[in-house]
Amino acid sequence: MRERAIPGLPCRQLDDVLPFYTALGFAVTFRQDRPNPYASVRRGGIELHFFGVPGFDPAQSMGSTVVIVPDTAALHADFAAGLRAAFGKVPVSGIPRMTRPRRKSGAPGGFSVVDPGGNWLRISSRSDDEAVDTPPESRLARVVATAARQGDSHGDVDRAIDVLRTGLARHAGAPPAERLPALVYLAELQVRAGDRDAAAGLLAEVRALELTGAEREAVATDLATAAELAADLDH
Repeated sequence: MRERAIPGLPCRQLDDVLPFYTALGFAVTFRQDRPNPYASVRRGGIELHFFGVPGFDPAQSMGSTVVIVPDTAALHADFAAGLRAAFGKVPVSGIPRMTRPRRKSGAPGGFSVVDPGGNWLRISSRSDDEAVDTPPESRLARVVATAARQGDSHGDVDRAIDVLRTGLARHAGAPPAERLPALVYLAELQVRAGDRDAAAGLLAEVRALELTGAEREAVATDLATAAELAADLDH
């Protein structure tokens, strides 16, 4: 039998986390409410266990686990579809929330899920010791990767916003196709920080960028993200 490790993660109560994981496509494989609240969920090769702690504050959780998958974009799409079906949208701020797949400076690319218990699932296609990667080609792409390390990996939204603002100002003459991903990520971070007006202004700037057909194809993922953010702001 191969070795296997299963993380045990805290939550305030099981009914906080189980509907969320069901929306992500997990099946509840065990649940007990007494004498101690405990449950387990599984989706493919991902298995997680949860224990309830009365009075637990999800904002103070230090629960974290790394999940290695073959295709982070495909899993993110599945998770996003499940969240939209269950809750009407993909939460990008507060608890719970989910980031989008991005390259990160000095770390594996991927995305993070923060569940209703405040626990981080760090989804990657590589483990930390396999994180050697070629750096992004453009200077602004390197700025975005640095900001993603702060905002998505460390959860330091304010620092990530500062990195992007400084980078966009420093590279104000960069081509529109290079500015667009930085502007879209900055808009996402502003939503996460609760500044919807700033996010709306950035998305207006994105819409005003002049792009060729080939450039639009190259940044199609970022344009889709911008459209999703704009739709969320309209609600």
